[in-house]
Amino acid sequence: MIELRTDGDIAILTMQHGKANALDSEFCEALAQRFVDLRNAEAKAIVLTAQGKIFSAGVDLKRLSAGGADYVHAFLPSLHKLYDAVFFHPKPVVMAINGHAMAGGAVLAACGDRRIMARDAGRIGVTEMLVGVPFPALAFEVVRFAVPPRYLAEFTLTGATYPTDAALHKGWIDEVVAPDALMSRAIEAARFYAALSPQAFAQTKSQIRQAVRERIAVSGAATEKAVTAIWTQEATLSRVAAYVAKTLTKA
Repeated sequence: MIELRTDGDIAILTMQHGKANALDSEFCEALAQRFVDLRNAEAKAIVLTAQGKIFSAGVDLKRLSAGGADYVHAFLPSLHKLYDAVFFHPKPVVMAINGHAMAGGAVLAACGDRRIMARDAGRIGVTEMLVGVPFPALAFEVVRFAVPPRYLAEFTLTGATYPTDAALHKGWIDEVVAPDALMSRAIEAARFYAALSPQAFAQTKSQIRQAVRERIAVSGAATEKAVTAIWTQEATLSRVAAYVAKTLTKA
């Protein structure tokens, strides 16, 4: 599911979960565990990328639609675990976005300290409203943290996705590079962070993201309860099934 290699003191994780790197329970658990393991590894910074033309298409809606409410109850905690492991990781995390980053995949990209995307390689955005599901608590807080406040409502309520130049202009990503320069630039950015004091970086990153941790501590459980109730409703599962049939299932 995830290839790990090193380039000096940089750990490079490459997602290899089907052609779309869709987020299912097992993949979320496996990727989260990679980040947990890297806390105590010698690597000083991490680059996350993917094979093929898609960074991540987000939640595996076919799996969710087939699994119904029982699967949702098992899946949402795994999704939270993934975002928690990446967003709060103490080491620098650079996202090398090689292609489409949609919905939960865009949230995953937003967990990084720097987001670099290959020019014209795909689109990025959160499509939850088009699918018919609300944002899990931590997913929403990650997006709130990562994007300019003036675009938060547009991004989360319209389900719009953006090509690379528009994504850069509106703050979904930090940098756009030629596709063949993506990995070298991501590793260069990771090396910059890796050269800093690890303790100073980790403490500063923790302070920058403290407001997210505090909001989750105060209201995360209540939000997650409400979100889970909506995700598991028959009406919501029917919307998801209709979205899958319309956009993901080949005739």
